[in-house]
Amino acid sequence: MALNKKALTVIAVVLVIVAIVVAGVSLSTQPSANKTEVTVFAAASLKAAFTEMGNNYEANHTNIKLNFNFDGSANLKTQLLNGATADVFASADYKNLNAVATADMIDNSTIQTFAKNRLVVIVPSSNTAGVISLSDLTKSGIKIVIGDTSVPIGNYTRTFMRSISNSSSEFTDFQTKVMGNVVSQESSVNNIVTKISLGEADAGIVYTTDAAGAGSKVTQIPISDAYNVIAVYPIGGLVSFAHPTEASGFIGYVMSPDGQAVMAKYGFITVE
Repeated sequence: MALNKKALTVIAVVLVIVAIVVAGVSLSTQPSANKTEVTVFAAASLKAAFTEMGNNYEANHTNIKLNFNFDGSANLKTQLLNGATADVFASADYKNLNAVATADMIDNSTIQTFAKNRLVVIVPSSNTAGVISLSDLTKSGIKIVIGDTSVPIGNYTRTFMRSISNSSSEFTDFQTKVMGNVVSQESSVNNIVTKISLGEADAGIVYTTDAAGAGSKVTQIPISDAYNVIAVYPIGGLVSFAHPTEASGFIGYVMSPDGQAVMAKYGFITVE
């Protein structure tokens, strides 16, 4: 039976609506497929700040997708030297970034300091060992966790211990006694925070930003500026990076007032 004119009109309208819906679905999925992916290797202590900066940057650059790899700077350096691909390397010290630069893998013109940090002693919130001062770290039986010498936090910690041992008659044997109480040396500052938060040791030495991130799980014991160490964070673009313009754009955002405001929010010393 032949359809009348009214029925044909209804069918035509329905087909147009279906076509519009299908086209809309297709268009809505298209942008994600066309995004440029930029890989950022960043020190573990930068996780909270860089995650927020990444969200901000992607919101204002809808054609960019940032992929972060957070780990100890030494581990990231080793990954890069062994062939891992990345566009940006943000380290917690110059030692590890320079090792990659020396291998001609970083564009030297892009290397710059973007943040600084301080050290602090943390103890579990329960503090069953009763550690309330730096001198308590030297008492026999106190279990202490620090970073190993392969990671920036480990080297900064040893610099602090040498500084206080050489600068104060009260702490002459500080480094020797503290090292005698060390029960674990970790490859990441996050590992130190986790062990202290769980009460697996009596005290640890970390960055002030990581201590703040642990919240009420730990209690902080400040280190005087006279003995403290300023950790310096550099950033650089990899020579072999696939997207130099986009990578430089993210580095520029980290250095910008907006980026520096995020670093300050998480307790870092900015370089503005």
